[in-house]
Amino acid sequence: MRIGIVVDSACDLPKDFFDKHDIVILPVAVKIRDAVLVDQRDEAATLAFVQEHVAERGHEAETTPFTVEQIRDLFLQQLVMAYDHVFCLTISKQRSQIHDNALQASYAILNEYKPIRQAAGHNSPFALRVLDTLNLFSGQGVSAVEAVRLRDEGATPPAMRLRLDQLARNTYGYMIPRDLYYLRNRARTKGDRSVGLIGAALGTALDIKPVLRAHNGVTEPVAKLRGFELASQKLFEFTAKKVREGLLTPTVVLSYGGELAEMRALPGYDALRGACDEQGVAVYESVMSLTAMVNVGKGALGIGFAAPPHQPQF
Repeated sequence: MRIGIVVDSACDLPKDFFDKHDIVILPVAVKIRDAVLVDQRDEAATLAFVQEHVAERGHEAETTPFTVEQIRDLFLQQLVMAYDHVFCLTISKQRSQIHDNALQASYAILNEYKPIRQAAGHNSPFALRVLDTLNLFSGQGVSAVEAVRLRDEGATPPAMRLRLDQLARNTYGYMIPRDLYYLRNRARTKGDRSVGLIGAALGTALDIKPVLRAHNGVTEPVAKLRGFELASQKLFEFTAKKVREGLLTPTVVLSYGGELAEMRALPGYDALRGACDEQGVAVYESVMSLTAMVNVGKGALGIGFAAPPHQPQF
């Protein structure tokens, strides 16, 4: 059986991983005034766009995911002929319209695929499963890596669905933004008043950085630490501790809102890589998606992994 995997462009994994494993990307278009970039996970294009537009005006960005019709057309024109069963892994439906659009498109796809497949010489049925990863950015990457592993090991679609559903509920995505003013302005642009001016000003004055956690569809601050470098070190150390205790998949996903050399120079990074090497855990590093950067700001750090239930300890 030919199994396809689809993700949206908010999923933080390196482009060569997508290319190597034939993962299809649902792009998100980002518009800042007159500048537009369709995010296809091209790291060079993302960094150029960030340098020119995001730092000063990123909070004004408008993001446009693939519509129901665009998703339908992609599947009917390409995927129903290339695959027999497709898993579409999306960013948390609490944070984006992508999941609902894909789900709506799936009804039309399953109603219309038969003559298209028959014309291509495929008489077997086609199946599509839209799964909410319950996470975002680096957290999404954990599910995509596991989907590839399961497919490569020959898992059946029902077994893959059961495993990916279970994994989504146990995946944690942590993030540290650099600029609270940017985060406040972006939240206000989107109508979210949770980051107040006084709180942003106080946090900036004291160089306080929140540690945000995405888990089971909920994104919330779980710690406040002084200074981005200290906060990053604490998050790296915490992740290394979870790696040594045992993850649910041998995967850690790192993403950074800028050049990866900057992330690799942060305190605690080398120790985390050492812990992963010791435990046989693969580390996937990528420039953060443009969707992530316009929402949390340039220079943010993201880490995703799957682990038993735990409370963050920083």
